[in-house]
Amino acid sequence: MTRAADIIARKLYEAGCRHAFGIPGGEVLTMIDALVEAGLNFQLVKHENNGGFMAEGTHHATGAPGILLATVGPGVVNAINAVTNAWQDQVPMIFLTGCIDAAEAQHFTHQVFDHTKVLNPVTKASLRVAEGAVETTIEKALAIAMEGRPGPVHLDLPISTANAAEDGNRPVHRSTPAPMAPAPGPDWDAACRALSSAERPLIIAGVDVLHHYAADDVANLARQFSIPILTTYKAKGILPEDDPLALGGHGLSPKAFSIIKPLINQADAIVLAGYDPIEMRSEWCDPWDIGEDGPAVIEFSAEANRHFMHHASHSFIGDVGAGIHALTESVSRNRSWPSGEPTATRAALKNAFPRDEEWGPAAVIDVCRDVLPRETVVTVDTGAHRILLAQQWECFGPRTLLQSTGLCTMGTAVPLAAGHQFAAPGTPVAAFSGDAGMEMILGELATLRDANLKFPIIVFVDESLALIELKQRRDGMNNRGVDFGETDFAAAAVAMGGQGVTADSRDDLRAALEEAMGADVFTLIACPIGRKAYDGRF
Repeated sequence: MTRAADIIARKLYEAGCRHAFGIPGGEVLTMIDALVEAGLNFQLVKHENNGGFMAEGTHHATGAPGILLATVGPGVVNAINAVTNAWQDQVPMIFLTGCIDAAEAQHFTHQVFDHTKVLNPVTKASLRVAEGAVETTIEKALAIAMEGRPGPVHLDLPISTANAAEDGNRPVHRSTPAPMAPAPGPDWDAACRALSSAERPLIIAGVDVLHHYAADDVANLARQFSIPILTTYKAKGILPEDDPLALGGHGLSPKAFSIIKPLINQADAIVLAGYDPIEMRSEWCDPWDIGEDGPAVIEFSAEANRHFMHHASHSFIGDVGAGIHALTESVSRNRSWPSGEPTATRAALKNAFPRDEEWGPAAVIDVCRDVLPRETVVTVDTGAHRILLAQQWECFGPRTLLQSTGLCTMGTAVPLAAGHQFAAPGTPVAAFSGDAGMEMILGELATLRDANLKFPIIVFVDESLALIELKQRRDGMNNRGVDFGETDFAAAAVAMGGQGVTADSRDDLRAALEEAMGADVFTLIACPIGRKAYDGRF
């Protein structure tokens, strides 16, 4: 017998999915059984939220949608944060939930609420699976999750439907549209003329470049015409950041913004390559003037601008890579920034974020970048350490620094790294976390133990919600609700089946990292940096 759940699982496998994460409940047992029978590994986690970030980690490793599963009631609600993050960070995800049958819901109330009403605002779609339309529904879910700007799609599967016999052999023809360049016309011609005649062009690239696989096209445009490029945090590494044209990732650091804003002001043409400002601070509202004296702003985006955080002179909606490639083929240039301002800006950014301190957060980042292999995929939790790391850490390829940018949620580093290692065990990974974020997800260290995952976890220990404490002092408020006691993270790691080390010097950290890279269990390295360690840093 082919169960409806088997059809869903088979379609997920055919879409490239090999891992699913969640916590079992009576309403999803059939779905879990079907996933495993279809060839997916189901990984038990300690909290659905963390399972969602592990699912995201598999997507960054493989390109396939992440799979998260939850049962009714608390299972669904626990996952809201990770699902919302996937929606704002443009991560394709299939969120599978179980529900009781509609007839039973008319007279039974325990753990019953309308899942679709809860999830509709934070998903691309919330679909209830009905008998007779199972294959169509899962194909629709996959298409919606991956098309345009990707994101999460929720499938609510009633118990009786999951077990119902279903004809799953009907062919479903779902074609993928070919990448299309902008159509010729006056607006396209004007955009090409503007870039051809510009003396001070600039590229600002964002997350659309990733899911359109357009990094090579954007890098080629920059290199062919010597155009400097700055990125959002999510898009770091589109151009390797040791390239002289790379100005790093931006969006959260006021110090960095004060350095790059003069360059933006001087630009006479700005190419927006898949730039979504959801990652950016309020300073990035209207960062350039559109008008007679302003730059020509040429935008390539997956969706039309409905946020109005910025405006463009010429806007082209479609495949970012195809648009950038067509632009590269259509312009002719022989000059770029004759006075060398981008080189000076790159040097100023490096000087603003020095790495040579004896010990502290910058020293931790510097040692890790020196020891970890160039191709390492690192993940970072939200907090003050993330802002500093995103400015200081050099990425040499796209999707090599994973984080929560749109939602900026905490507790993401370890599960993101775990998901990536599940899906790509041959790629080195490392996780950076603040101590508060680490305390949020300590239980998942048991998941690393049980799954035999082996990667270093670097914890910045300052016993404070440092970023919030900085804001309190800036606003003249008293210290309230931001400090907490000391946790022996090294001992906790050992208790959970891993290695634990406390490093309070560059030499200690280097030795711990080198040992961690060859260890047969995960290694947590706690780095005490002291309170107020981020003052003046970013």
